[in-house]
Amino acid sequence: MKFTIERAWADVIGRGWYGQEIAYTYNLTKYDLDNIGEETRENVKLWLDTHAGDFQSISDFHAVLRNNEIPWNSEEKECSFNDLVYPMED
Repeated sequence: MKFTIERAWADVIGRGWYGQEIAYTYNLTKYDLDNIGEETRENVKLWLDTHAGDFQSISDFHAVLRNNEIPWNSEEKECSFNDLVYPMED
């Protein structure tokens, strides 16, 4: 018997409900992927707009799906995401 491990996620950066910049990684299930449909930037953005309740607005995202990787639109947003998720220690 052969098992296949399938991982999918979306790294998201945007504004929280109090106006602060926040970042979060959403682990996507098969159900989520089925609801996203065709693996395009537009479809992932539409799904995030309705399912990423931690965010008031989304500035950018990076997603790894079944057959597709959707890169960040902006290197600046990717750096901001990394700074928020992995802050430098004092």
